[in-house]
Amino acid sequence: MAFEFKTCSVDGIVVPGLYEIQPKVFGDSRGYFFESYSERDFFAAGLKMTFVQDNQSLSTKGVLRGLHFQTEHPQGKLVRVVSGQVYDVAVDLRKDSPTFGKYYGVVLDGSVQNQFYIPQGFAHGFYVLSETAVFTYKCTDFYDPKGEGGLMWNDSTIGIDWNAVAPGLEPLLSEKDGKHPSFDLNADYFDMNGKWLR
Repeated sequence: MAFEFKTCSVDGIVVPGLYEIQPKVFGDSRGYFFESYSERDFFAAGLKMTFVQDNQSLSTKGVLRGLHFQTEHPQGKLVRVVSGQVYDVAVDLRKDSPTFGKYYGVVLDGSVQNQFYIPQGFAHGFYVLSETAVFTYKCTDFYDPKGEGGLMWNDSTIGIDWNAVAPGLEPLLSEKDGKHPSFDLNADYFDMNGKWLR
């Protein structure tokens, strides 16, 4: 198998469906080679999703994108950094999940080529730690502007510790990302299959 799949946990509780993924990278004096995705290996690991869209962004240091989700056509995302480094965060919004309202964060680094799979039913965002970062991700459904949703990046209930990786954080936000609502612990967001409940 060309990948190592690691389940993610918060406070000792496994977050269902969330995985850190490390491909096997083959390098020598000429450079490197690795498989960034293999349906065979992902299916063997139980990740039997179909990807329909690939996205890529370039961001400068201090940019924070998120926390985003789609209410219509929710997306699972396989995310990685081609170059640079980001702190990537997924927030579980599945009402019946044992980790509802909790977040999991991982540093994605283009020099080690690690990846993060985030299933439907999560909010997602990242903060750029390097001077620039090229961020790419595969999606299980198409982008739908009518279903855009989000949560405030610094919501106190979720309590993402951005400062742990970026002390003195002063994020560069889009106007839209600066206006997302707070998380409501009593609200229904998604079911366990990632379907919007409202």
